[in-house]
Amino acid sequence: MRFCTGEKQRGRFVSAHMSDVKDTPTDFIRQMVAADVAAGKHDGRVQTRFPPEPNGYLQIGHAKAICLNFSIAEEFGGKCNLRFDDTNPEKESDEFVRAIEEDIEWLGFKWAKICFASDYFEQLFEWAIKLIEDGHAYVEELSFDEMRDYRGSINEPGRPSPYRERPIEESVDLFKRMRAGEFADGEKVLRAKIDMTHPNMNMRDPVMYRIKRMHHHRLGDEWCMYPSYDFTHGQSDSLENVTHSLCSLEFEDHRPLYDWFIEKLGIFPSKQTEFSRLNMTYTVVSKRKLRELVEGNFVDGWDDPRMPTLSGMRRRGYPAAAIRKFCETVGITKVNSTSDVALLEHAVRAELNSTSIRRMAVFDPLEIEITNWPEGQVVEVDGVNNPEDESAGTRKIPFSGRLFIEQEDFKEEANRKFFRLKKGGEVRLRYGYIIKCDDVEKDADGNITKLLCSVDLDTLNKQPTDRKVKGVIHWVSAEHAVETPVRLFDRLFTEENPEADKEISFTKYVNPESSKEVKVLCEPSLMEMAAGEQCQFERIGYFCVDNKLSKPGAPVFNRTVALRDSWAKKK
Repeated sequence: MRFCTGEKQRGRFVSAHMSDVKDTPTDFIRQMVAADVAAGKHDGRVQTRFPPEPNGYLQIGHAKAICLNFSIAEEFGGKCNLRFDDTNPEKESDEFVRAIEEDIEWLGFKWAKICFASDYFEQLFEWAIKLIEDGHAYVEELSFDEMRDYRGSINEPGRPSPYRERPIEESVDLFKRMRAGEFADGEKVLRAKIDMTHPNMNMRDPVMYRIKRMHHHRLGDEWCMYPSYDFTHGQSDSLENVTHSLCSLEFEDHRPLYDWFIEKLGIFPSKQTEFSRLNMTYTVVSKRKLRELVEGNFVDGWDDPRMPTLSGMRRRGYPAAAIRKFCETVGITKVNSTSDVALLEHAVRAELNSTSIRRMAVFDPLEIEITNWPEGQVVEVDGVNNPEDESAGTRKIPFSGRLFIEQEDFKEEANRKFFRLKKGGEVRLRYGYIIKCDDVEKDADGNITKLLCSVDLDTLNKQPTDRKVKGVIHWVSAEHAVETPVRLFDRLFTEENPEADKEISFTKYVNPESSKEVKVLCEPSLMEMAAGEQCQFERIGYFCVDNKLSKPGAPVFNRTVALRDSWAKKK
């Protein structure tokens, strides 16, 4: 264990600050935007957008896209919209809309305006008719299995549908009747008419509309058919005059289709640029797999503190500033890679080291009786709230003749390199006095149950002149300590890449030891902490007050991160 501003070396307290992560150099997207602005493209205007689908909670991968889109707009004096891509109502809901808004605000960003793809449904319908009338789209009647067969493969060209050359007037009529609800779900679709032999499979007459009677979270049952993502994305960007449409790399193959729709419609030419998505060790970020964890009861909801969702990280106590710093450190590239979760934890520790208050809590108590302490006397010692921030001030901590320390901070017999408490040895109690262990009490099995110690009353926050005491340990007053539940979280998966083996379900690697609850003895001031407030339990780790389970005066603490990476030793 160690205190926050230093690192324990065999019980000693030494100064050792974490080094800051170097600033990330300018990335290729910022270089591109800077060049566009310098060239006066779009009159030097910069407009970005963040377009999540409201069918789940945002996760750490989304944080990278959020930071990029909002920061680009801010850095170049532009604007960033929040647009909900709500074209597939099956799993979309207002709950997810509200959660996404809350996550973005928590990260520290504010959108220029909120938009919904469903705002553009009428315009998209009119544009679809225009494409039909211009000979660039047609109504298809093949089944989905037949369309898949006609589409061919990467190694084989596709074949034209027998409905590909149907008269324009007929396709227009059928498309309007599709909207009117005359056909069953899946009976007909609208397809773009591009090239069935194109090497890019996305260009082989992709589906633009499908009939699917689903209740929409905003529009109710107004529509019985919905546009595809590919037909919606670029046109929504164009309607919002987005100058730089920034997407993750999986959409790179969709860019030719993005450009094709804009060109054929003759609308504002938004430009799509792709960057690598954020993947991380010991977790999964696929929304489908996160949903499987939730629905399979592997976790306790989307905001479970073990989840890589932003709401889960917020509940666990991760500071928004640490997530922004992590995204900055990971950087923006064109090559997919996986970031070590230890890098995120480093950013969390660095941020909390400078911002969190310090408190003392004992997890595995061993009783101390101070034999020369005046009976019934209680002294209040001053504890520093944050050694990194002098303005945080101090707090009063009750000190009495009965204390608890950690079991591991005492050894009956120890060598010279053990600087904590041992029989016949001395140690300083954090913010308090120097004590000496004179004797021990044991039970019938030989287990130590109590330490009998004496205190040097002339050593409150000062060193004795005749000897040097190196060790410093934390403690709580037995009379004043409050028992409090603490939830200890570890990595959600036991494997660094739980998705590596495609033959084995990733859920097999869920860590059964990733969550456990213990009772700890805390100094009284911890009872005053509010939901969401963070602190360091000195020499143990960083913790926060759970925002769901806590009540006023009765906090439940979540461990945010330990002071050290315990997994590094296991590798």
